[in-house]
Amino acid sequence: MLSRGFEEVVLPHMDAAYNYARWLTRNEAEADDVVQDAYVRALRFFASLRGTDARAWLLAIVRNTWYSRLSRRAGAGEVMVHDEAADDRPDDRPGPEALLMQQQDVDRVRTAVEQLPVDFREVIVLRELEGLSYKEIAAVVGIPIGTVMSRLARGRDRLLDVLKTTAPAAGGAA
Repeated sequence: MLSRGFEEVVLPHMDAAYNYARWLTRNEAEADDVVQDAYVRALRFFASLRGTDARAWLLAIVRNTWYSRLSRRAGAGEVMVHDEAADDRPDDRPGPEALLMQQQDVDRVRTAVEQLPVDFREVIVLRELEGLSYKEIAAVVGIPIGTVMSRLARGRDRLLDVLKTTAPAAGGAA
C-alpha cells in the first residue's frame, strides 16, 4: 500500500463514500460535509491502511465521521431534503410515461429505505447499492457477520412491509 498513493488507492471510492453518506444523513449537503471530513481523516491516517480493501476502510471512516457528527448534535432534529431530480437519467430512452412510472418506483423505494431505522438502512445500502460482501459490511459497521445477516434479513422484511403499504393501485395483470 505504501508504494501506491492516496489518490490511486482511496480517491476512486469517492462515489461510494458519497452514496453511503447520503443514505446515512438523508441530506445531500450534510453528506458532502461528511465525505469531506472523512477524506481529511483518511488522508491523515492513510499510513494505517492495511491490506488492499481501501473501499471498506474508507466507508468505515465515513460511518465513524457521521456518527461523530451525530453525537455532537444529539437532541437536534434531523432535516431531510429530498431532491426529486436526483434520479433523472437523460441518457435513458424510454417514453415519458415509462420515465414517470420508473421515477415513481424509485421515489417509492427511496422513501421506504429512508423510513428504515439507521441500523437496517446502512446494511441494506452497503449490500444492495454498494455491493459489499457480508465480511466487508461487518468491517465497515463494526459488527459480527451474523449480525450483518440478521440486520439484512430484518431490514429487507421491514422494507417489504413498507413497500406493501405504499403499493400503487393495481391497474394491470399481476
